[in-house]
Amino acid sequence: MAADSTLRLAAIGTFAGIFSGLFGVGGGTVIVPLLILWFGFGERLATGTSLAAIVLIGLLGALAQGGLYGNVHLATGIWLSLPAIGGILLGTALQQRISERTVSLLFALLLIAIAIELIVP
Repeated sequence: MAADSTLRLAAIGTFAGIFSGLFGVGGGTVIVPLLILWFGFGERLATGTSLAAIVLIGLLGALAQGGLYGNVHLATGIWLSLPAIGGILLGTALQQRISERTVSLLFALLLIAIAIELIVP
């Protein structure tokens, strides 16, 4: 892998880690868009790659938040993860059936809606 690619991947990982620790996000809001912009990945490849990376990021983030600061309610986290498994399977199946452009537009609309919700009281 070229040095430039390695540095860009390190930057993406660093940003994702910071956003994960600070806001509890990182994969969809940092990794996916930057893999698309900087590496020319398609929406599907960027999403799958992000999900693979976020496994370790999420685990270490949860350990830091829980172990260092006591900010993890483990039982709630487990209960959230159980239906999320079904959601992952449904979301992945849906993503494979619609165009990548539609996925990008839906994601952009979601981010805009969240931004408005955060700004407007």
